[in-house]
Amino acid sequence: MGDLSDIRVFLAVAQQRSFTAAARQLSMTPPTVTRAVSALEESLGVQLLLRTTRQVSLTSAGAIYAARVEPLIRQFDQVREDLREEQGEVAGLIRINAPLSLGQQILPDIVSGFRAEYPRVSVSLSLTDRFIDIVSESFDLALRVSEPPRDKSTIWRKVCRVRRILVASPGYLAAFGTPETPDDLHRHACIAYDEEAIAESWELMNGGRTRKVSAGKLLAANNGELIARLAEDGQGVALLPHFIVDDALSRGTLKQVLAEWEPPELWLTLYYPPYEKLPMRVARFSDFFETYVTHTRPL
Repeated sequence: MGDLSDIRVFLAVAQQRSFTAAARQLSMTPPTVTRAVSALEESLGVQLLLRTTRQVSLTSAGAIYAARVEPLIRQFDQVREDLREEQGEVAGLIRINAPLSLGQQILPDIVSGFRAEYPRVSVSLSLTDRFIDIVSESFDLALRVSEPPRDKSTIWRKVCRVRRILVASPGYLAAFGTPETPDDLHRHACIAYDEEAIAESWELMNGGRTRKVSAGKLLAANNGELIARLAEDGQGVALLPHFIVDDALSRGTLKQVLAEWEPPELWLTLYYPPYEKLPMRVARFSDFFETYVTHTRPL
């Protein structure tokens, strides 16, 4: 079957389609990765990878081998984690995905505090505002700020409500006027938050009344921190989570507008792959995370 460590290296190269990328992922040097794959090929007596100057790809034998051994490696790792958990040990790797702004603002303190309590747990963080598939991209946990979940292929856990507000800079409001109703926003520069930085539709509610506003005619971006900076620079009105703009509100570089009109609520939600049983390290991190955002630093 091959040496276990060499098999792990091969699977990393197969996934990344690159010796260099696999080396970065495994914290190894590219020559070490190359030697490990060559040793595995020699022990099996078959070529597993096709190497060219532009890319690395699986041979037919390599594809069959990867498909057969990857589930076995996952089962082996799960058995090891199960045995550790039987002994009450919290250890292993947690791969976490989170939105960029949320991750930058709160994850450093959370991860540092968690690892101080559970030093045998290693953490891999990936920050992106792209909506990722945690199953196909092999994450143990994803943090999302979104509308109520509709994804039936994952397990999810609501943590807390994320409040959004409309904001603009004092300079912008002085130059273009303060909107009194949502209908006034049609003549304002409304900065859209959109994954593809194209456009966004704002739904605003006040009691039983609802209004819709199109944003993004002049400016759109796919990151909340960037939009907040643009709003501070007087580029228009933005609809953003309060945790992104609270410092700017305290400094007075942004002001809330149309406070009585609210968008549909968003939730901070933890998403998991369809585990039969949540691994202890993931469960402990989830509890630690929820305690932090609901008590230590409410959003």
